[in-house]
Amino acid sequence: MAHSDPGAGADASGRNRIAVIAGGGALPSAIVRTLRLGGHDPLVATVIGEADETGYAGADCFPVSVEDLGPLLARFRREGVGRVVMAGHIERRPRLFSIRWSWRILASLPRAVVGLRRGDDALLRAVIGVMEANGIEVVAAHEIVPDLLAPEGLLTRTKPSARDLRDIEAGAQAARAIGRLDIGQAAIAIGGRAIALEGIEGTDGLLARTAQMRGHGRLAGREGGVLVKCCKPQQDRRADLPAIGPDTIDEARKAGLSGIALDAGASFILELERTVALADSQGLFILGLKPEAKP
Repeated sequence: MAHSDPGAGADASGRNRIAVIAGGGALPSAIVRTLRLGGHDPLVATVIGEADETGYAGADCFPVSVEDLGPLLARFRREGVGRVVMAGHIERRPRLFSIRWSWRILASLPRAVVGLRRGDDALLRAVIGVMEANGIEVVAAHEIVPDLLAPEGLLTRTKPSARDLRDIEAGAQAARAIGRLDIGQAAIAIGGRAIALEGIEGTDGLLARTAQMRGHGRLAGREGGVLVKCCKPQQDRRADLPAIGPDTIDEARKAGLSGIALDAGASFILELERTVALADSQGLFILGLKPEAKP
């Protein structure tokens, strides 16, 4: 498999090491594994309470709080880091008055405050801005692991029905609408209309909520439905692209859904072969949606 080499070459200051800020999920460990196979020695900052610290055996790791922005940048400078990848989900937002600043990054305080007061995308842009203002390039995860990006078209033996296609259309409209508002990336549609939208609880919470709703109200007796995950239209694609994996398949089955659709080329499928095989064994489809035309 061919991967790009974002760690090749040093910047003007001579810093050539690449770091990974690892949140939850399987994506960060996949990135670290790819970098190490390519001969790199990545520095891994595992976010406390989010990252699975058991997934980085042999890598140079250290724990970091979401409020440790100042110490994190100082550590990066000491370790010769010139590039950083932000990967995995982080559910807890930093508390402004608990952030450990440094004199070097106080000039970025207004930008960070604005990001904290807005949605997740605004916060990520603020963090990226702070990194780059301190001479560290933020590298997109898909530049390192392009093979994990969802391809366009049907990936499973199970095919969506005409009813499923209507749900996909309704779910995609809803997911992109909340994406424009920087609320979330996913929606669930059943019976041709969106019935649940992703909030701060993330996709797992969205699926659990849908499972709970199955037995009452206007959903009672309705079968099927589709989870749709879309990249936010305004999103900086260097962080927080939508992702699914084996756990998503399990939760979608528990929610009684027929399948999952996600943006091709702008979403990750973790453990691709296992995820597709699991979907086939459960009778669910996975469909890579054609990228939305840009205005």
